[in-house]
Amino acid sequence: MFSETGLINQASTVDQRRAGIRLMLADDHKMLREGLRRSLQDEGFDVVGEARHAAEAIDLAERLNPDIILMDVTMPDMTGIEAAKIIKGHQPGVRIIMLTMHSDQAVLADAIRAGADGYLVKDCSVREISDALLTVADGETALSPRLAASMLAEVRRQDAVAEIERMITKREEEVLQLIADGCSTPEVAERLFISQKTVKNHLASIYQKLDARDRTQAVLQAVRMGIVTLDSAPD
Repeated sequence: MFSETGLINQASTVDQRRAGIRLMLADDHKMLREGLRRSLQDEGFDVVGEARHAAEAIDLAERLNPDIILMDVTMPDMTGIEAAKIIKGHQPGVRIIMLTMHSDQAVLADAIRAGADGYLVKDCSVREISDALLTVADGETALSPRLAASMLAEVRRQDAVAEIERMITKREEEVLQLIADGCSTPEVAERLFISQKTVKNHLASIYQKLDARDRTQAVLQAVRMGIVTLDSAPD
């Protein structure tokens, strides 16, 4: 059981850690930038500089050499992700957390490729930002809880799709593609040199694997998963 003295000492250690982190802000919205500065200074962080756009962030980062940069993704001159890539190229030791209005998976992937060490959605609390700064300062990666949940759901979805793709046999894929091309059951049988009964057996198996009621649903699901393609109708 923690003693009161132990809790006070623990809080003091956290405060010292925050005070030892030299933080830079980069956001083109003045009110948001000033609000972040005040809130994070109240949390005990040492805010050493503020940039109004990406080019200024690159220049300030070189001059101030902060420990961590909180960088807005969307800025007028170039994206925060492009700026982060340039900063990381010159100063690999600087840690960068991207801030964004939207939890976009594609933007997150670009940020990771640019070398970002964290990614937060702007509706997160000051405490979540504070915790993320401490996490990144320890050399770990920080994600907002909502984004982490979204990523987990996407990974699970991709795993499920991959599992179904592994279950679909080469012959079933051929049957699906011909159905997607508009072939009837007799036409599929003729093209693949198999009986109509065999085609129907393949379709039954496909319906079960794709959780589809009919060939239309099966084709749509297969297209979404990238198993088959739909050719555009000729003019």
